[in-house]
Amino acid sequence: MEYIFTLKYQLADDGCAMDELVERLGEAGCDDALVGIGQPGRLALEFTREAPDAVKAVLSALADVHRAVPSAKLIEVAPDLVGLTDVAEIVGVSRQNMRKLMLAHPGSFPTPVHEGSTSIWHLADVLGWLQARGSYSLTKNVLDVAQVALQVNVAKEGRRLPGMACEELDALVG
Repeated sequence: MEYIFTLKYQLADDGCAMDELVERLGEAGCDDALVGIGQPGRLALEFTREAPDAVKAVLSALADVHRAVPSAKLIEVAPDLVGLTDVAEIVGVSRQNMRKLMLAHPGSFPTPVHEGSTSIWHLADVLGWLQARGSYSLTKNVLDVAQVALQVNVAKEGRRLPGMACEELDALVG
């Protein structure tokens, strides 16, 4: 099955030329990715990877990038953090339709990761909610990639909390 996802990295200041970086990525197996190098110090790779499942697709891409650019620091696996507009685009409805769903189901619509003038959700949570309602046709690979992206991003961020017991944190955040 084919999986589409993006890996975003911060690059080390090692003076590596971008042409050389792109060449190394291709040699390491990232020839199924569009490489974005427009922002200084950043690298984005949009993969269209064939794999038996989303976990293997994302993990193999992470390993390929690590082989090519071991000093690169993963920022994010996408799609994961999204606004209503992003979800609407993925699902194929209007932003207003998504907003109506959110407002009509305040007790069951997924809790945002950040709430403010622009709220942000984990895509996997919203797609899972929509799928459970059965009113939207979603391709399995999109939900699978969103779930893997969420897991990788949470694991990456979780490493930033040394010494905090998971049970203690679970008790505090509910």
